[in-house]
Amino acid sequence: MADTLYLSLWYPNLRLEALPDKLTAALGAFAAHGGEPGVYSATVWPINWTETPIFQHVWGRGGTTKGQGQQPQLAVEEAMDLLHDDYAYEFQIGWSLWELEIANQLDPRWVREPRLVRVIGFGPLFDEGAYEQDGHIRIDFGPDSPFLEEEANLDSVGARHIEENVRQLVELTATVEKASGATARLLWSELGESLAQRLAARLGVRN
Repeated sequence: MADTLYLSLWYPNLRLEALPDKLTAALGAFAAHGGEPGVYSATVWPINWTETPIFQHVWGRGGTTKGQGQQPQLAVEEAMDLLHDDYAYEFQIGWSLWELEIANQLDPRWVREPRLVRVIGFGPLFDEGAYEQDGHIRIDFGPDSPFLEEEANLDSVGARHIEENVRQLVELTATVEKASGATARLLWSELGESLAQRLAARLGVRN
């Protein structure tokens, strides 16, 4: 069963004024690890997730060189023009992984599929201090199926693509942590299951 994968990042004694630089660094790390250079959209949420966003700008996909997407620094500057302790700042950016396309049951094939990843910076008072559990910055990767493909028969080609996806995830996680200066990070899932343990069990099927 697919689970949702997250990365939480914490920074010591983080002042709200420093959050934009951390978000810019996190977003900028994607381009070198299967991501797009431009930010797709930005949304600002007040108080908690049930409230109506007070700001949203959709730049589109395709990278800044094609006139779509916004440079991370400029996207962050526009969305965070007004800083508030009880706001959350959400940015979406494209990230491509190998995924199994089963349009034809007899001939499934692996393709590089883009997905939108959410990168969220939390003000200290947003949703009653959600940052303490979720991180000052949280990256929502979406379903973890590209790292497992548990419903498919796994051959050597599939295993290689899964391993490439996992390597891409590990490298991106390390780069985001280093570039943004995080002192603690946690890769976790919505159901609380360990991706590493599930992956080891999954790849063991073919041995």
